[in-house]
Amino acid sequence: MTAPHRVVVLALDGVYPFELGIPSRVFGSAGGRYEVLTCSVDGGPVATNSDFSVTVGHGPEALATADTVVLPPFDVSMVRRGLPDELAEALATVPPGTRIVSICTGAFVLAAAGRLDGRRATTHWSLADTFRSWFPAVELDPDVLFVDDGDLLTSAGAASGVDVCLHVVRQDHGAAVANNVARACVVPPWRDGGQAQYIQHPVPEESANGTSATRQWALEHLHEPLSLTELAGHARMSVRTFARRFGEEVGTSPGRWLIQQRITRARHLLETTDLAVDDLALQVGFATGTSLREHLHAAIGVTPLAYRRTFRGTPVG
Repeated sequence: MTAPHRVVVLALDGVYPFELGIPSRVFGSAGGRYEVLTCSVDGGPVATNSDFSVTVGHGPEALATADTVVLPPFDVSMVRRGLPDELAEALATVPPGTRIVSICTGAFVLAAAGRLDGRRATTHWSLADTFRSWFPAVELDPDVLFVDDGDLLTSAGAASGVDVCLHVVRQDHGAAVANNVARACVVPPWRDGGQAQYIQHPVPEESANGTSATRQWALEHLHEPLSLTELAGHARMSVRTFARRFGEEVGTSPGRWLIQQRITRARHLLETTDLAVDDLALQVGFATGTSLREHLHAAIGVTPLAYRRTFRGTPVG
């Protein structure tokens, strides 16, 4: 049997208990596909940002055995520009090429270690100015939930840690496994990493004047072109009002949201059907197979056939 993928979570003093538990909860719900270990820089107990400490099962030696390392966030009052020697030494044992995931302030550790120089990354929006002033070599995008930059993934605060861990499961094992994990954890199965971290205006309460019913209608008609004018007409709003309300409620534009939904549906069909790419593209609302290929590659960096081969083992003829 293939050994499970080892995820090592590095808990630092001041760690947020909720986020510390996210990797174990998400990866631990993937049917034995992952093994999750939690360590500290010295193997000793770790003070949280609450009124208790946690005892971890491993010391820094666990980092050298990791396939993926996760850095949960720690209290913002403990964020520093540099790294303590003990932490720097622990991170130096992580093998090159190991996937590293940070949540919220965990990105400061990666940046201080020089691992984010010249790379795109994110952190909590409220710390963006500090991050930029300390680490100008990092291409910071504070307006997204998470950034997947290959072997380095960074995410914003709290719930985005769930999003990025589900994203990792989806990349490793496909949408069906990730959806099962999401159901087990009772969380939404998909929030695109490019979605806004926060919405500046208060989110309106759902009402007859909202866009929720139109979003549901659009999901049932993804195979149709669905122009902005049609969406606004279904919602009985002007195009301008609909676009504004949609952005307030969803945090992204109608066009971008439609592409996200079509890609998600396409991935599901690639995993669960033998539909030819051109036929599948029409079912999810892309005009041609070429359009599907372009959008899928832009989203996850692979072709439809490569994606199907990865998650279904389907031979390509």
